[in-house]
Amino acid sequence: MLRTGALLAVGVAAVPLTGCALLDRSRPVPPPDPLEPLADESRALAARHRAAIAADPGLTDRLTPIADAHDAHDAELRRVIGRPAPSAPAGSTTPGPTSGDGTRNTLLTELRAAEQSGRDNAAKACADAPGDRAALLGSIAAARATHLEALK
Repeated sequence: MLRTGALLAVGVAAVPLTGCALLDRSRPVPPPDPLEPLADESRALAARHRAAIAADPGLTDRLTPIADAHDAHDAELRRVIGRPAPSAPAGSTTPGPTSGDGTRNTLLTELRAAEQSGRDNAAKACADAPGDRAALLGSIAAARATHLEALK
């Protein structure tokens, strides 16, 4: 009986020690997924298109479908990654035109440059991706190529 009591006392004393390990928040953060930069880029491209719409509402019909496509790409990439998009920092706003003059031609030129870079990044990611991700990345690269045509 003394032996049982001693084992019980040791067992009860050990439970809080192992329980504290469950609350330890110093576990290493998993490394970023290789698709995260592409998801971030999709999110940024959507924001750029929406900022261009705000600067020139006459572009709404032309740019809204492109911004929506980028939002869909971001959502699908985040689903594949298994992590939600990071929350926007407090006080952040949608990026505006980078040139400052805000003319339609300037806005479209800037969007074409951003889409070209995005298409190149998606094509490279597709070439480097494992087979289970290549189809998604190929679709995103193709969509960005069509966005370039729509922005001409």
